[in-house]
This record gives sequence, C-alpha cells and structure tokens, in this order.
Amino acid sequence: MIELFPRPRIVIETLGPDEADALADIHADAFARSWSAEEFEALASDARVLTLGLRRHSVIWPPRLIGFILIRVAAGEAEVLSIAIRGANRGRGHGRRLMDEALRHLYRERVETCFLEVAHDNRAALSLYESLGFKTVGERKGYYHRNDGPAGAALVMRLKLR
Repeated sequence: MIELFPRPRIVIETLGPDEADALADIHADAFARSWSAEEFEALASDARVLTLGLRRHSVIWPPRLIGFILIRVAAGEAEVLSIAIRGANRGRGHGRRLMDEALRHLYRERVETCFLEVAHDNRAALSLYESLGFKTVGERKGYYHRNDGPAGAALVMRLKLR
C-alpha cells in the first residue's frame, strides 16, 4: 500500500548557535523560568557543551525543531543542563530518544559519570531518568521557582557510564 502522506521523519542532529531562538522558544514552552536566546547562543557556542536537537521532517511542512538536549562535559563528567520537548510533541518517546543518543555520545567520549537535576514532582522525567539507570544522590530544596506556587525541590541524579 502506498501512503499518500508518509509519516514525518524525526532526526537527531547537532545544533549550533544559529538555532538559539528556536531553543529559547522550546525552553519557554517547557519551563516557568525560561532562558534567553542569548544564553542559548552562548551555550551552543561553547565547545564543552553538546547540543543535540530533534527535528521533524514532513513532506507537507518545513523541518521544525521539536526538542533539544544540552550537556556540558568536563574532566570525565557530564551534566545535563536542559532537555525539553515542544508541548504538542511530549509523551511520544522523544525525550528518551534524545537521552539515548546523548548517553551514547558521552560513552564514546569516555565520560565516566553524568549528572542532572530534575524537579522532585516531575513524574514523567523521573520515570525516564530512573529507567535509564539514574539514581538520586541529593536534593536541593527551593531550587525551582514556579509561577503558580512555592519553589520546588530539585533532585540531583547520577548515572555511572563506566
């Protein structure tokens, strides 16, 4: 059977500072306190920061960035700075695809440990990180400022890659 409109292709690619506006837009959609395009431009320009994007390619619409992950690497360790998926695309496994690709990259680069912070009540993210083998190693109370209530705690999680 020939498909009249084939399913969109989702591609993971390395992003540069020229994508800063799109990164800021996705981040603003995902977090109460968003980062500016200038902050994303600086991060994506940093040689120590791995910036991967998830781009949707369709036969009808132009390619569109729907998610990203930024990871800083230093001295055999890595820290997930941010990961976000555009709202309409959440819940489809895109975060896992980004994390899987980023962790493969870190392993190839001989990184030993990866850290991240996540809101203590972000059940979807916690489930993802725990399924990847991350363990909670600390807590930062009042870390996440929220528009609709008191600041929330951040859990610090670690994954040993080697």
